[in-house]
Amino acid sequence: QSSAAQITGPAAVKKPFKCDVCSKCFIRKASLQPHLRIHTGEKPFKCNVCSKCFNQKTSLRLHMSIHTGEKPFKCTLCSKCFNRKASLQLHMRIHTGEKPFKCDVCSKCFHQKASLQIHFRNHTGEKPFKCDVCGKCFNQKAFLQLHMTIHTGEKPFKCTVCSKCFNQKSSLQLHMRIHTGEKPFECEVCSKCFNLKSNLLVHMRIHSGEKPFECDVCSKCFNHKYSLKSHMRIHTGEKPYKCGVCCKGFAQKCSLLSHMRIHSGEKPFECDKPFQCDVCSKCFNQKASLQFHMRIHTGEKPFQCDVCSKCFNRKAFLQLHLRIHRGEKPFKCDVCSKCFNQKASVRLHMRIHTGEKPFRCTVCSKSFNRNASLQLHMKNHTGEKPFQCEVCSKCFNQKSSLRLHMRIHTGEKPFKCDVCSKCFSLNSNLRVHMRVHSGEKPFKCDVCSKCFSLKANNVPPEHICAFILLLLHLGLPFSS
Repeated sequence: QSSAAQITGPAAVKKPFKCDVCSKCFIRKASLQPHLRIHTGEKPFKCNVCSKCFNQKTSLRLHMSIHTGEKPFKCTLCSKCFNRKASLQLHMRIHTGEKPFKCDVCSKCFHQKASLQIHFRNHTGEKPFKCDVCGKCFNQKAFLQLHMTIHTGEKPFKCTVCSKCFNQKSSLQLHMRIHTGEKPFECEVCSKCFNLKSNLLVHMRIHSGEKPFECDVCSKCFNHKYSLKSHMRIHTGEKPYKCGVCCKGFAQKCSLLSHMRIHSGEKPFECDKPFQCDVCSKCFNQKASLQFHMRIHTGEKPFQCDVCSKCFNRKAFLQLHLRIHRGEKPFKCDVCSKCFNQKASVRLHMRIHTGEKPFRCTVCSKSFNRNASLQLHMKNHTGEKPFQCEVCSKCFNQKSSLRLHMRIHTGEKPFKCDVCSKCFSLNSNLRVHMRVHSGEKPFKCDVCSKCFSLKANNVPPEHICAFILLLLHLGLPFSS
């Protein structure tokens, strides 16, 4: 063992007892003796509860406060208690804002020296804590301990409401906001609130217009990384979500869930969904979906087109509408190369090539390729004409027919001939008129092969020719 050495001179008055190992000096011999235990490794003071050993009696007393829960040092500002005076002193820096430890690289300051040492590993790249299972390294021991729960499956933090378990206390605290409804992060622009700061930051991109995630193929930008990932499947053709019944693949999970209802016969919105409309009792599984749906009843259309001032109840509908003004048609038919501004329009168009007519009239069994066409057709059987002209009281079974009819009263003729500047109220009338200039005669008589530019409303050209031939055969006179 090391022995105390008496030293002389001016320094001896203050600290006469020197350690032979590290040359540290002490005022009292009693202080040197506990210090020597650091070098010898001697720990004579043992905890009766957990058997942990210490080299100083004061360290044991401090340790015992862990078992007793004693925290005699209280913060006068926030009333938080500590078991050590040093811990209280460090805590006070939070209130005073004191950060005496500064990083020499980035000038960032810290309350504690230990925090600075951990931070410095970001610059050095040092990761001294290694996982024994997968070999992954971490710059903090706490991160390693957190990582180990992946391998052990340990989830010690349990929600008292729904019994869901978490491997981090912070994850449980965030989860509890689902039950409490707490949303502490508020948007300064529209006052919308969020339960996570990260969700608020993503939301702010709506107002700023920031779209930091760019597609490498078509340069289209997105405000969320997940949106870019979903978009990339258009280019790659990847369809990771497979139907377990018919093996059909889908690019998005929501598309697969919608498809599965075909096999299960499940309605899109069952009554066990938590969000129900007070007007029509329709149910939804998301609060946002119910809020969108309510605009049908309220007539609210908050999204307005800057070009034509047309309003929409959803932002997605406005974005689709804007393609009309931009002339954008990103969806192409593989058969005839015709382009469309909506994917749904391509699917409907394909029925022209396939001949598919899934909508059948229950009265006359006539089939249609669109549900809207069937509904219009049904008015022929019911005689329903809900659209009435306010000028002459004539009724129509289609709103579009009423709009066309109104041109008779208004005198509007929006379709103009480029050759002679004559105007027409209907585009079809303009097309017929253009045959005067082009000389086109698409209607041919099956008897005499004579061609006509116009098909008669009541008597087809072939019937007229047949009638003339009959008169000639009978020898009867006729006037041309």
